[in-house]
Amino acid sequence: MNHTALQVLLAAVVVLPLFGSVAALLPAPPGLRGRGPDQAVLRHGVTVTGVVLAAAIALASGFDHGHPARMQAQTDIGWIPALGIRIHLGVDGVSLPLLVLTALLTFLSALYAYVNRPPGPSPKAFVALLLLLESGTLASFAVLDLMLFFLAFEMVLIPMYFLINRWGGAERERAAWRFILYTLLGSVVMLLGLLLVGIKGGTFDMVALAADNGSKLSHTTQLIAALAIIAGLAVKAPMWPLHSWLPDAHTAAPTVGSVLLAGVLLKMGTYGLVRIVLPMTPGAAHTYAPYLAAFAVAGIIYGSLACLALARTGAKGDLKRLIAYSSVGHMGFVLLGIATLTPTGVNGALFANIAHGLITGLLFFLVGALKDRTGTTDLDQLSGTSGAALYGRAPRLGGLLAFGAVASLGLPGLAGFWGEMLAMFGAFHPADGLSRPAYLTYTALAGFGTLLTAAYLLIVVRRVCMGDHPIEPGTGTEAARPALADVHGYEWAAWSPLVALTVLAGLWPAVLLGLTDPAVQQLLAGGNR
Repeated sequence: MNHTALQVLLAAVVVLPLFGSVAALLPAPPGLRGRGPDQAVLRHGVTVTGVVLAAAIALASGFDHGHPARMQAQTDIGWIPALGIRIHLGVDGVSLPLLVLTALLTFLSALYAYVNRPPGPSPKAFVALLLLLESGTLASFAVLDLMLFFLAFEMVLIPMYFLINRWGGAERERAAWRFILYTLLGSVVMLLGLLLVGIKGGTFDMVALAADNGSKLSHTTQLIAALAIIAGLAVKAPMWPLHSWLPDAHTAAPTVGSVLLAGVLLKMGTYGLVRIVLPMTPGAAHTYAPYLAAFAVAGIIYGSLACLALARTGAKGDLKRLIAYSSVGHMGFVLLGIATLTPTGVNGALFANIAHGLITGLLFFLVGALKDRTGTTDLDQLSGTSGAALYGRAPRLGGLLAFGAVASLGLPGLAGFWGEMLAMFGAFHPADGLSRPAYLTYTALAGFGTLLTAAYLLIVVRRVCMGDHPIEPGTGTEAARPALADVHGYEWAAWSPLVALTVLAGLWPAVLLGLTDPAVQQLLAGGNR
């Protein structure tokens, strides 16, 4: 595919959701209203996200897979000449998988919401916010100017705030305020670091800054700038102990909000570390890497222990909250891989990013479906004294939940395995100059974290999927359980792609690693390879 066609596709991927968001607020044209305005606007959301997904797939098909380290489909035009800010778009092997993942998860969320719209205000606002969220997320992965990256990074906060606050569950207002306060404070600090890098580096162009490899920045400047940028990105990542907004946000958010928050928004933080901190401030990255690794491992252990506490009988643990805490642990592996400063570790981090988006997105869909059927996500209420017996009551739903759990715990042959394994391999042999004994300790602790992860997920499977029918007191016969609907057609449509891609990425990891590895090698070398 020629360069102009790729340029158009990339621009369309970023801009179409923004135009679609505005169009969602307008009256539906005659003949497209269906059974009513609510159905029309929900169908509009499915249509726009479907077109964006098709454009993202076409972009991936036309991408030159022989040179994934080269920035492709670039558009570079002036915007604010006085400040040196340009509209610079492009895609390489690092950003392409994240673009496709974002387009896929947003389309599946719109498809799911078309039939199962979360209760709340007008669907017009819901669809408009969903499309605005998609546009900001896609722009974060496509822009190549530091100031545009910051604007795109901020653009997603308002729609997610309203999705939680207006369509969320219990304590949604508190959760939404915590989300916006934490992320806004982190963003203010990050902006200072981005301005320092751009001003001292002489440009805000991310490609030029990566190629300079920090040569125009003194070591002190790198340390100050990188600390500010890492602090802002770590809130979104989410890195322990800056994670405390996440469980509340996930627990209160509607199903599609949780899917997109876990599936793509968390990836913006780790993507920024790889795209900005590693190539632009390499000296500071080397200084801070051991501390980043320590926080990452703390998050792995903390997240797993929190999940174990929620999973035990009598803890009144919320299943949605448990999966939110599991994200703290899984994203810890991503941060650990980045902190190794090695191609193996960073490739593992990028692979784990995609795997987490697929698997955790599926799990949040499943938990949302379980809540729709039972009215609760409280593990004690779901399982009772002998287990919820989901295998017997809704076997397909139970089977999918078990599949998501074993994929999340890193079963070999599924997507969750490769990223965590490569992150630990990278920590076993960190970059030159990093303390190997310290990183061996981190590797051992991360390995212990995988055992804890398996423990809590298997407890969840036993309590939710297995179990006996309760005995009616005094009769010796089985008590009747409320019937549960098994997987509906629209749910198969929304969930099957995630299952298929989880299996495909687990069995054929070279498809993704072949894209990321050359680009990672070049970023770590400062664009000089």
